[in-house]
Amino acid sequence: MYALAIIRFRKPLEQVLPVVDNHRAYLAGLKGKGILLASGPLDPRNGGALLLRVPDDAVDVTLDSVRDNDPYILANVAQYELLPWAPTIGKDALDQL
Repeated sequence: MYALAIIRFRKPLEQVLPVVDNHRAYLAGLKGKGILLASGPLDPRNGGALLLRVPDDAVDVTLDSVRDNDPYILANVAQYELLPWAPTIGKDALDQL
């Protein structure tokens, strides 16, 4: 199973910027575990998006953990929208990532 995470900043960018390095280090850890496939800021820079691979038997637990352990959430500067996703077109290419 895959998921999209839409991150929206709850605070002005100048209050988010001090947390960016910790957030990116956290995402690097998720990438190393094979959970995060891609990420990046939105344009305009009012949040970001994540493409995630999550175990079929632990979708909710995994997504809750991704959100709840993000430094953005811990610093109360952002909110997540978590969208489990079952792609059909392009799934084979995603599975090879």
